Amino acid sequence: MHYLDHAATTDLRPEAAEEWLRVAGETGNASSTHAAGQRARRILEESRERIAGVLDAEPIEIVLTSGGTESVNLALQGLWRARDAGRERIVLPDGEHHATLDTVAALAASGAGVRPVPIDPTGRIPVAAFADALSGGDGSRPGAAALATALVANNEVGTLNDAPALSQAAAAAGVPLHLDAVAALGHVPVSFRTWRGAANPGSGLVALSVAGHKIGAPVGTGALVVARSARLAALLHGGAQQRGLRAGTQDVAGAAALAVAAERAEAERAVEAARLASLRDALVAGIRAQVPDAALLGDPDPAGRLPGNAHLLFPGAPSESLLFLLDVAGISASAGSACQAGVAEPSHVVQALGRSEQEARSVIRFSLGRTSSPADVDAVVAVIGDAYRRASGAGTAARS
Repeated sequence: MHYLDHAATTDLRPEAAEEWLRVAGETGNASSTHAAGQRARRILEESRERIAGVLDAEPIEIVLTSGGTESVNLALQGLWRARDAGRERIVLPDGEHHATLDTVAALAASGAGVRPVPIDPTGRIPVAAFADALSGGDGSRPGAAALATALVANNEVGTLNDAPALSQAAAAAGVPLHLDAVAALGHVPVSFRTWRGAANPGSGLVALSVAGHKIGAPVGTGALVVARSARLAALLHGGAQQRGLRAGTQDVAGAAALAVAAERAEAERAVEAARLASLRDALVAGIRAQVPDAALLGDPDPAGRLPGNAHLLFPGAPSESLLFLLDVAGISASAGSACQAGVAEPSHVVQALGRSEQEARSVIRFSLGRTSSPADVDAVVAVIGDAYRRASGAGTAARS
């Protein structure tokens, strides 16, 4: 099998699995005061410190979660519930992950106002438009928004956003900002401290979400970085763990495995990013040689996108047909976010780029990772021309 869907989830790192098994074999609740509990507590807090080191944050700012979706929910719902009176609007760029879109939709159903920010044709959030939305639209109402959120890297088309500039804009407007770094971690530098800068207390970047299974940690691990000055309401109640922001017995083994995976991903990041970018460029060139009409979506500048992301539009070829033919050939790819897999909907991200609904139904995301090799690229290039011709015929038949 040739696996090119690392953006959905990637291989469990053997060292992370070994650490999980080692720690899971020890008994002890990290909240207990006896010796077994304190051993667990020591492992937990050492893991928190190691995760904080990778994310350039303070250990106390690390809230361990079950993954990206929980982290996003805790950030957005927590900031909303703790907002100042009179702030009734959420600043939401187009093209965000469904974990964000669906959480904001739930808040909107309860009365929140939503101020959208269009993304540009490459998938990037224009900082000026973002700042305008934070201020109320005409610059006359600074700080009117309750909160803002944004992707560090678009999970579908791979375009990178200017995280420091978005944070600075939020700080200038006096608005708390959440950044979703799930797709970015392990591929580009992630620095909570640097991106936050000299923000006003409670504004600018105050929360940052990451997920373990994107970097080789077990599924069900993740974290939300929460600034000391942030005002965040808890979603779970029943204990004072993690600054009172997430009640419940803490997953010591999961934290230890996440720490190992995060450190390894960061240690390998620069070399691995260069390797993946080379494979990605070869993949795009090979596909376009076989399918000249294929168009690369996202930032055309390789420096402006995730190194392992190749998101292509195949005009006239339905995504589901292409994916089926690729799967038969032993190639795993996707049409977009795994959270929408199996749902026959056009990509909302592609439509936010200004593309038509039909074009949004004709895209494939190839995403490379730690185990990707030139053989994976060669496998795609060998079959993509025939797959495109067959899928295009299926698309024509379906429309006639």
